[in-house]
Amino acid sequence: MPLKMPQRVQVKITIPFVGEISGEWEPDDAERKAAWELYVELVTRIAVVPLQPGQGSLRDATNSLYSLFSITRDILRRYGPQVAPASKHSQISFGVLAVTVLNHALRPFLARWHIQLGTWEAARPADRSALDHEQAWDQAEQFREELEKVRQALVETADVLGTVAGAADLMRSTSISG
Repeated sequence: MPLKMPQRVQVKITIPFVGEISGEWEPDDAERKAAWELYVELVTRIAVVPLQPGQGSLRDATNSLYSLFSITRDILRRYGPQVAPASKHSQISFGVLAVTVLNHALRPFLARWHIQLGTWEAARPADRSALDHEQAWDQAEQFREELEKVRQALVETADVLGTVAGAADLMRSTSISG
């Protein structure tokens, strides 16, 4: 049975500290395939899972976000200009959506926090575990607050990508009945 895929998708994604990207997206087959690939990457990463206070690693979260750059670039290269056609420049396309999220949600967060976290990590005493040292960081709470805003943008992005791809909601599927 073929998947039922919408011809048009309404997009509204809040980009932290910037605003939102919104509009109507009429994806073609290449965009649907690219959307599926990025959707799978997003829903299987730390990036879309809430990082509870005192749990998880800030470094792991940062690395997960950072890896999305190379993954997204690979997808964009693989599908080429078909996923960012000049005729749709002022409209939503996979390319516009992907690059906007990278450059306006992830890049500002990583530009600020990657260096600050690295500086803190470099000051770790030899007798303290990396995780204990990270949790003692006086900037950890603010990092987590800003990370949560980025995470929300990625969840909204994944929701749109999943809809475009005709996929089930894999982020919120919590049980399997048998």
